[in-house]
Amino acid sequence: MTRTLNTTGVDRRTLLAGAGALAASSLAPPAFAQAYPSQNITIVCAFPAGSGADVLVRYFAEELRKKAGRTTIVENRVGAAGNIAATYTARAKPDGHTIHIHAGSSTAANFHLFKNPPIDPGKELQVVATLNKQPFMVVVAASSPYKTLRELTDAMLKKGDKASYAQSNTTGKVMGELYKIATGVKAVEVPYRTANDSINDFASGAVDYGMMDPVAALVNARAGRWRMLAVSTPERVQAVPELPTMTEEGVPGVELFGWFAAMVPAATPKPIVQQLNTWFNEIERTDETREFLKTNGGDPWVTTPEQGQAQLIADQKQWEAHMKAAKIEPQ
Repeated sequence: MTRTLNTTGVDRRTLLAGAGALAASSLAPPAFAQAYPSQNITIVCAFPAGSGADVLVRYFAEELRKKAGRTTIVENRVGAAGNIAATYTARAKPDGHTIHIHAGSSTAANFHLFKNPPIDPGKELQVVATLNKQPFMVVVAASSPYKTLRELTDAMLKKGDKASYAQSNTTGKVMGELYKIATGVKAVEVPYRTANDSINDFASGAVDYGMMDPVAALVNARAGRWRMLAVSTPERVQAVPELPTMTEEGVPGVELFGWFAAMVPAATPKPIVQQLNTWFNEIERTDETREFLKTNGGDPWVTTPEQGQAQLIADQKQWEAHMKAAKIEPQ
């Protein structure tokens, strides 16, 4: 038996008021946008504590704490060239309380480094803000006789397959192989868990040169352990304008730039993504952050979430080409 709701006798103004309230509630912003953040924020770092990447991650974690008014906890989830941290973030609850701060360039590259990548970054992660642009650097021991990249290249060509080079991440690996292809150098790759793990081998002469991230390169150069010879970017960077590009030093075709970003699970609501973008962009625009990035070899890079995501997706395609050019087979 079907029952019909009888509205006879109900005040028409009451019905209209109720309908108006319902309509207004449907247009109101969702509650999570107003309540965020509602708990501590976890910042996921793909490298060990004390590494160059960790220094950058902890800086932005502390600055975000001031903006968000919540405790930020850095978790170092190390392994698989960064895929462990990226996968952990992609699988986290998409509520803005788990943020991965890492090189977007490496995150994109890792999709092509493994035969069975655990995630598709462009589909399963969302960039909320880009943080910097940075070069990688060709370095040698401070005691090395090579003062320029041209001198290093000439010497490594003579040394043949007895030459060796250090790297500690995806970008360094690709950069090293592209350098060898461009020059004909036959150096053997020596991978390290972190750049700092290679310090003793540089000092002993066990490795001839390295392809290193700017934080590690600058820290060790300032400490008198390494000498920087060139940057991997197409143009010189503001942070270290005295360093020539590899192209300037007679090595064409090696034009790589790294960029750090804050990323969250792809399903994170847009209001939260936008709030994080606002906070990170405000952090980047401070003189303190500009000086911090400059000290660590990077230039600020402020974008919208849409621009950052477009860069991540474009990099996935670009790094596929880099991998093929470097003749690196997926592991």
